[in-house]
Amino acid sequence: MLSYNDAVAGWTITIGRGWCSTMEITDEPVQLASMTLAGVGARTDNQCEAGPEGCIPELWQRFMEAGLSQLPGTQEPRYTYVLYTDYESDVNGAYTVLIGHEWEGEPPVVDKVGWTTAALPESRYIVFKASGGPVQQVVIEAWQYIWAWFESSPHVRTYSGDFERYDMAGFNPEQAVVEIYLAIQ
Repeated sequence: MLSYNDAVAGWTITIGRGWCSTMEITDEPVQLASMTLAGVGARTDNQCEAGPEGCIPELWQRFMEAGLSQLPGTQEPRYTYVLYTDYESDVNGAYTVLIGHEWEGEPPVVDKVGWTTAALPESRYIVFKASGGPVQQVVIEAWQYIWAWFESSPHVRTYSGDFERYDMAGFNPEQAVVEIYLAIQ
């Protein structure tokens, strides 16, 4: 079911299949300033992440165990970001993924964590908000929906830096809510 949602100034789609029960899409792109993110990262691609060799679950584990949210320099620690950047080409190419927080200043040395930083450039974004089930399933289904949506969308992705944002205040991994920001021209 598709309905216009004045509260988000966009569309709400009730998917009704799989785990992701609803997807909200902003009607108008939002403009965000540049920011620096710091956390743990790796180089990967979607084919690798679809199989048992995917690195994102291990990055989440390293991020949670490291306690990076408590370090000085972390801006708004309630928000955790998963940044996709340094794209080789498009959805089919390699990219860098970083799980962390908005950061101000020089990152500290954190042993055994693989600390890294990345700059997210100022950009216009289309925002998707997915909810309704276990976090891993909601995120996978949301990205599948997003890839299909962009195939017929008038918006063109820039692949300059896309990100998921999780509000960890009251976060329930069994009833996940995730905002996904896609940079567009």
